[in-house]
Amino acid sequence: MSNVLLGRSAAELQDWAVEQGQKPFRGRQLHDWLYAKGARSLSDITVLPKAWRTELLNQGMEVGRLREVHRSIAADATTKLLLATDDGETIETVGIPTDQRLTVCVSSQVGCPMACRFCATGKGGLQRSLQTHEIVDQVLSVRDVMDRRPSHVVFMGMGEPLLNSEAVLSAIRCLNEDLGIGQRRITVSTVGVPKTLPQLAELALDQFGRAQFTLAVSLHAPNQQLREELIPTAHTYPYEALLDDCRHYLAVTGRRVSFEYILLGELNDFPEHAAELADRVGGFQSHVNLIAYNPIEEEEFKRPTPQRIEAFRRVLERRGVAVSLRASRGLDQNAACGQLRRQRQTH
Repeated sequence: MSNVLLGRSAAELQDWAVEQGQKPFRGRQLHDWLYAKGARSLSDITVLPKAWRTELLNQGMEVGRLREVHRSIAADATTKLLLATDDGETIETVGIPTDQRLTVCVSSQVGCPMACRFCATGKGGLQRSLQTHEIVDQVLSVRDVMDRRPSHVVFMGMGEPLLNSEAVLSAIRCLNEDLGIGQRRITVSTVGVPKTLPQLAELALDQFGRAQFTLAVSLHAPNQQLREELIPTAHTYPYEALLDDCRHYLAVTGRRVSFEYILLGELNDFPEHAAELADRVGGFQSHVNLIAYNPIEEEEFKRPTPQRIEAFRRVLERRGVAVSLRASRGLDQNAACGQLRRQRQTH
């Protein structure tokens, strides 16, 4: 096992404490301090014998918390954190509050290899995938800063989650069992990587017995040609093959697939695009989540007008597609994924 405690289950911590020559209840104390109390270091866990804490520190054991290096808070209270990893990389996480819920948008990788043109993260390429504790810490960090218990988690931050499936599923287990966030309140968003959706379904069934988290597939276009213009990696994954894998995922897990569609002004937001999209995703259990583009530097995409957004939504609804519009949050603080990290890197 690694020298990091965060990310381990109650049973794992209990067994580990016994291996260390301690009573089982020490593992339960560790679990409480890691997850309920949010300890940042072993020195914080004063309930443990001082001699054992010293011994653990000498062994190189650590809690596994990340260091906050920057915080930005928007007028709507959306809070973005830039967190530093042990190897000097930085990742972003965002807390998005409403009266009823606090959603944490977490990253799964440092950077991203998918190079989507509308996304700031993809501009810098991929450095590495995150480990389980680095994903879980993002939720704890938002909880600490906002002093509120997160209710929902979305894997929609930096990175492609399905290129880091094992750590993502391990983090989901931890968020569910150790932090008490229901699987149905966790969403994994993917832009689509060949062969990974069937693999995710099988891994989830193997680890959880059944997959209850939501799968969100980023389409962003109604056809292959336009999709390749926006997502260069899409040339390796034909549109119909992606939809076939979505149907397979639904058949294996019994969970409907949510489709995400970023509306780019006067590019993919025409009524005929909506009609074509409805033809593609109609006919199997699904839902379309529309997202108005959040502008970034380096690209000249435009944010769609409210009128074009509404017209697009109406076409989908008339054709029997379940559709929702995600409210834009944190616009005044550049809350789009990857923006804060890139700004810090260039200064």
